[in-house]
Amino acid sequence: MNYIKKLFRFIVPYKRYAILNIICNVFYALFGTLAMVSLMPMINVLFGESKKVYTKPIYKGIKYLKDYIENYLNYVVTTTTETDGPQQALLYMIILIIGLFLLKNLFNYLALFFITFLRNGVLRDLRDEIYYKVVTLPISYYSEKKKGDVIARISGDVNVVKNSMLSVLELIVKEPLTIIFAIVAMFMISVKLTIFVFIFIPIAGFIISRIGKSLKRKSDKVQREQGVFLSTLEETLGGLKVIKGFNAENRFHKKFQSSTNRFYNFSNTLINRQNLASPTSEFLGIATIAALLWYGGNMVMVEKTLSGGAFIGYMALAYQILTPAKAISKASYQVKTGNAAAERILEIIETDNILEDRSNAIIKEDFETEIDINNVSFKYEDDYVLKNFSVKVPKGKSVALVGQSGSGKSTIANLVTRFYDVNQGSISIDGENIKNLTKHSLRSLMGLVTQDSILFNDSIKNNILLGKEDASDEEIIEALKIANAWEFVKDLPQGIESNIGDSGGKLSGGQKQRISIARAVLKNSPIMILDEATSALDTESERLVQDALENMMKNRTSIVIAHRLSTIQNADLIVVMQKGEIAEQGTHAELMAKNGVYKKLVEMQSFE
Repeated sequence: MNYIKKLFRFIVPYKRYAILNIICNVFYALFGTLAMVSLMPMINVLFGESKKVYTKPIYKGIKYLKDYIENYLNYVVTTTTETDGPQQALLYMIILIIGLFLLKNLFNYLALFFITFLRNGVLRDLRDEIYYKVVTLPISYYSEKKKGDVIARISGDVNVVKNSMLSVLELIVKEPLTIIFAIVAMFMISVKLTIFVFIFIPIAGFIISRIGKSLKRKSDKVQREQGVFLSTLEETLGGLKVIKGFNAENRFHKKFQSSTNRFYNFSNTLINRQNLASPTSEFLGIATIAALLWYGGNMVMVEKTLSGGAFIGYMALAYQILTPAKAISKASYQVKTGNAAAERILEIIETDNILEDRSNAIIKEDFETEIDINNVSFKYEDDYVLKNFSVKVPKGKSVALVGQSGSGKSTIANLVTRFYDVNQGSISIDGENIKNLTKHSLRSLMGLVTQDSILFNDSIKNNILLGKEDASDEEIIEALKIANAWEFVKDLPQGIESNIGDSGGKLSGGQKQRISIARAVLKNSPIMILDEATSALDTESERLVQDALENMMKNRTSIVIAHRLSTIQNADLIVVMQKGEIAEQGTHAELMAKNGVYKKLVEMQSFE
């Protein structure tokens, strides 16, 4: 219950529905018990065993309530039988029973009606909070996480927890109340018989609890394996071209099949363990009823201390305990399953965000002088990928970072945008350490164009509107023109409303990159971060994209990470990186004159 308790705060906004559900369940349990008790006078009428009472009884207080109700019913039966005959008395008893069962089922429906809002509200809020946590956690959190596992938690695990929470509500209200009311009525009918019944209940409870002991462990395995095969599916859909190109369909199918086989085996074990609960509790219940028949029958036929009607009513009450007892048994297993799911959900919700804004974080609205990257060192895991790196980017100037793969170029972009925090040194904007700024205001100052054009399965318009949510169609078209993208967008059947498919799959690489640039243009940020924006393009697309980038970079401060050196010859400063350190820096002409690392890189690319 520990993990589920932590999620109870999601019930608080819907507590009125929980209260109404509890009230309705109280009445459900009460009328359910009364309906069973009302069988007693009807059976006594049928078999002529009703006690003759000719004087209307007087209520003498709660202590004598049982005698008062019994005498009053007998009084009604006696007077009705005397005046209208036994059939009329039987009819009254039937109407009473039907009325009580009607009320029982009405309150059962109302209890379910109110809990529906609670159930779906908790489900919605839980998913919303996990999703918000997913998008706010730093990128570093997902470097070792499988996406499919996160998807499994936000879909399957949330459902399991929702059902467990509702099981807890039933566990502490509906079913226990039904049992309590039934037991009170049973004690009122026969204390001796009830004590006999209670000898069997602890034995049954012990056996049932033994069955459910390993459920949390089994459930945890099932949920983890669900995350594995969803991750495989997500990777398959993302890399379908590579899988087909390398004829790896069978390999991935075997990988997926291996996971689903494990899921199959774990699920079978778990479900069979759960399924054992119901028949076990029912068998134990019937065993109790059998003992009751023997002992109670003896009281009716031999000792003559109990009437036939009272005994049958008592049996009905005893059997009525079985259903809620089974429900409690089942709910307790769901709670154990839910505890495992809640643990996985809380792992995400309670993860500390190491990039959380400080309490006194500054909202910076404009960029005035320079970006100062001062003596920065950084490592993703064990080895430093940047060592004592320093560079200043004055306002309005462009600085290009070049070097071989793995030299730390893209890491600079990740640190300036604060996707990661530096291990040593500092990054400042206008003299203010970026750790003192709100992430939202920092990133509002920056436009980002990455090597991989990250687009969403939506229209061109909605993809570009990420740059400026309230932009007009005219502003979008202007941004597309600056990005050299309007020339192909205007020829599409639906123009800017055209859907571009999953990850922009309906567009070419160059078209996708120009849409990404249009998005950055529309944002109109004073600082541009261009992370190898042309490295994956053909020559013609590169020319169009390079023109678009130059249009966008006019009068802006730019940090350009480049693989193709032809694209950064006009930069105000070129920084050449080797193994996380600065090898040399200067303008294109200065670096060529040095006859060093930069010149070798240029000559290698020219030769290629």
